[in-house]
Amino acid sequence: MLFDGGNEAGYHSFRIPSIIKAKDGVLLAFCEGRKNGPTDYGDIDVVCKRSTDNGITWSSLKIVAGQNSTDTWGNPTTVFDPTKGTNGRVWLFMSWNLGSFTDMSQMNYWGARRVKITYSDDNGVTWSTPTDATETLTPTYMKWDCVGPGIGIRTQFDHPGRLVIPAKDRNIYSDDKGSTWTYTLLPAGGSEGTIIEKMNQNEGGWYARIDRPGSSLQENRTHIRSVGNLPGTWSSWAYISQLPSPGTGGCEGSLLRYNTDSPHRTLFIGPNSTDKRCDMNIWVSYNDGTTWPVHRSLIYYNTCDYANITAGRGGYSSMAKTADYCVAALTELNEDLHVSTSNKSIELHKFNLPWILENNPE
Repeated sequence: MLFDGGNEAGYHSFRIPSIIKAKDGVLLAFCEGRKNGPTDYGDIDVVCKRSTDNGITWSSLKIVAGQNSTDTWGNPTTVFDPTKGTNGRVWLFMSWNLGSFTDMSQMNYWGARRVKITYSDDNGVTWSTPTDATETLTPTYMKWDCVGPGIGIRTQFDHPGRLVIPAKDRNIYSDDKGSTWTYTLLPAGGSEGTIIEKMNQNEGGWYARIDRPGSSLQENRTHIRSVGNLPGTWSSWAYISQLPSPGTGGCEGSLLRYNTDSPHRTLFIGPNSTDKRCDMNIWVSYNDGTTWPVHRSLIYYNTCDYANITAGRGGYSSMAKTADYCVAALTELNEDLHVSTSNKSIELHKFNLPWILENNPE
């Protein structure tokens, strides 16, 4: 257990993970620290832990945003630029709203949810004072909003060095190392999403984005995919039948470009269920996320039989490739499925490519 709800730093629950590799292989793990309960509202901080040994040991918890505040700081979304300064710069985007809100319907005006940005130039030891980028990065029609959550990308091929952060209805990006940021809208909206730079540009653009299904795309209970350019047009959303997204509201999933040499592998983590947030699997794609022929359960005995189990191991996730060529993945844990006020925590998993493939030929 990396973040232990109810037993750590006075937080009732931890949710919405993000993990990234910074300079010298340092791993930074972020999540929301929810002070008084498991819900999405109220006093919520963004917290962080560091590892300098590829995830074997971790620092104590540090509050990155929200200290001395009762407002809601959340949806941590990170990207690392190794060329900025001596140690590189870790960018952290967040969504913010007043802690007095108790329901999404109360955020019924532009600016109720705001885009906040902070950064670290010393591998996550210290952080800048968060700045507000709502005026330039939130469309004027937007009421409820979110960035990520999870991770963004730094491009290698299209405008090398471009920083990209997925957000609701749009992709936020910078071509000047974060000095300025702008965005491109998606064609048919979007939800919580994740993005990669594609290896096959013949299929409609440089980028592929995978989202949980929004309100108009929930009937198939699968994740959805769009491809396009920045700036530029994006394709209509297409259902990914091999990637379930449970329930009527779906669930966030995490996407990672594992390698750019052949075969080009992309990884995805999410629940392998159309009903519940359970049975977390990792999938492998060799065509930028169009199809997913290989998958494996992350957790043995990861049952979805809620009637006969207490803890539910599944939900939001994030992953990073470590310096020792493994994958470090964070997934959510609901400690008691039968109590609505149960503590929620974040688990850490670490595995390598042969473990994922499990003798499947490539």
